[in-house]
Amino acid sequence: MATPSGLIRALHRGTLGQNTVVDRIFSGIQPTGTPHLGNYLGAIQNWVNLQEEYSSVLYSIMDMHSLTMPKEPAVLRQNILDTTAAILACGIDPKKCFLFRQSLVPEHAELAWILGCLTNVPRLLRLPQWKMKRASQNSEGTVGLLTYPVLQAADILLYKSTHVPVGEDQVLHLELAQDIAQHFNKKYGEFFPVPKAILSTTKKIKSLRDPAVKMSKSDPKKLATVNIADSPDEIVLKFRKAVTDFTSEVTYDPAARPGVSNLVSIHAAVTGLSIKEVLHQAAGLDTAHYKMVVAESVIQKFAPIRNEIKKLQEDKSHLIKVLEDGAEKAKELAAPIYQEIRRLVGFQ
Repeated sequence: MATPSGLIRALHRGTLGQNTVVDRIFSGIQPTGTPHLGNYLGAIQNWVNLQEEYSSVLYSIMDMHSLTMPKEPAVLRQNILDTTAAILACGIDPKKCFLFRQSLVPEHAELAWILGCLTNVPRLLRLPQWKMKRASQNSEGTVGLLTYPVLQAADILLYKSTHVPVGEDQVLHLELAQDIAQHFNKKYGEFFPVPKAILSTTKKIKSLRDPAVKMSKSDPKKLATVNIADSPDEIVLKFRKAVTDFTSEVTYDPAARPGVSNLVSIHAAVTGLSIKEVLHQAAGLDTAHYKMVVAESVIQKFAPIRNEIKKLQEDKSHLIKVLEDGAEKAKELAAPIYQEIRRLVGFQ
């Protein structure tokens, strides 16, 4: 299996032509600090598996995207390092993938401008994330918030990525990237592969305080979200206070019993068991006792990760170097692709 650096050398030697399609994974995560349980089960765990299955894999800390929601510079800097430490602790290996900070590769923003000129505004206005996040900005919304799906398309297409791991809530954005790729190819000739989705098989993890909404870092309810660096006591408290219902039996019925079903989904995901196997284990337990079983499973899963995060956070220079080294490799990969894009659109 070729290494990512080997692919770069092949590109520069010309042994991989511009029209050669290499299976390539691209995905990113916004730097919100230490990820939560939903981030881990829905995305990061899958990233770890994909870096073993594919020979060309890029994972980016999306610091440019994070500016769509206001951040203090000092907070953003720390969040970038904390997110990097966490995903490394979860098993992301810079020897098996390119892990880099988005803003260190300026071609992302340059390509976003080109692709933005091929994208109509009504399409962006229809995206649900625009409507939802605009509401949090006093129904005004910024240009960045409106156009960040175009930047997402540029993130993917800059490397001629063929596959993108996504959750259900990002499918429409990937469809936009697919349409933009096809539009570019129709206008300038076949160039971009149309990226395919790799859908997460994990059930969407819901808030522990309101199982009608997904778990979120920005949830104002402190007990709603389990962070992967939470202490055992914090994890126990959050699961003890998790919203369920008045039926004590443990069953799986997301429509009728969303709270208990969320606990079952979490239990299955962290143990690697099926829903059926988890329910078999829970037979005879009431929901109060079952909450503690799930809490203990989460504590066991995250104990080594939590310890590794602490160690990595103590060495900021190492984290910065990992992201800088990854950015250099990403730039090498992007350079010949972006030069060809510049030629195709008439910049050179």
